[in-house]
Amino acid sequence: MMTSLRIACVSVVVLAGSFSPPASAFAEEPGTPAQKRACRPDVYRLCAGEIPNVSAIVRCLKVNASRLSPDCRAVFTSG
Repeated sequence: MMTSLRIACVSVVVLAGSFSPPASAFAEEPGTPAQKRACRPDVYRLCAGEIPNVSAIVRCLKVNASRLSPDCRAVFTSG
């Protein structure tokens, strides 16, 4: 019984490692180059712990809207 369980666990690990994420997982980050430049300093200053999770960074920036630099704040208030 224990041997069967070990074989099953090893099989799951091997199979899980053989799948690659969908191409959409590598989609480009949101925002124009100018928007990224405007917010990069704020990301490092306020949300460094969220890097590289883009959605968590955006959430963090929105939560800290009152502390954003004027250029980055404009990214979130425009259009």
